[in-house]
Amino acid sequence: MSALQVQSENFTLEQYEALPENVRAEIFDGQIYYMASPSQIHQTILLELTILIGTFVKNKNGRCRVFPAPFDVKLSDHPLIIVQPDLMVVCDDDKLDGKRCNGAPDFIIEIVSPSHPEDDYIRKLYYYKNYGVREYWIVDPKRKNVFVNYFEGNLFNVPYTFESIVKVNIYDDLYINFAQISQLLDI
Repeated sequence: MSALQVQSENFTLEQYEALPENVRAEIFDGQIYYMASPSQIHQTILLELTILIGTFVKNKNGRCRVFPAPFDVKLSDHPLIIVQPDLMVVCDDDKLDGKRCNGAPDFIIEIVSPSHPEDDYIRKLYYYKNYGVREYWIVDPKRKNVFVNYFEGNLFNVPYTFESIVKVNIYDDLYINFAQISQLLDI
């Protein structure tokens, strides 16, 4: 999701929680970044990934939970860092408080916005790695690529195409067939 506008003031958690529900924003080091609405391609990919991963988790009767955006993740109080990943898997219920995930999810997928790809490739990669996310995927519809970052295994930006079957590293037996997803897209 793209960051459209930056404000110069440092935002607090109270100010963030007071934003209207229809406003999508993230906070990095106290700076707020407003986000645009996602595209049809973005939403198609997000829906398919949510169904595939959600079905896998449900069938495993595991302790993990799957959340599509918008759902907040507070990575830090000081400095305040709040993100809304496109898709996340949280395996520690103690991190969930009914409003958000407090701390790093186990697995995050971001679908690149064409207007601000650096948000996912640079900024979020930095924060997710340094705040304890186990695995982070960057799905880029424009490039038709998936970049896998499995921080626990020291794998960084391993590229796959939209014709690949990609393993989710936090699980032993979860694979995502991007060829099936790309058939649904008009790209």
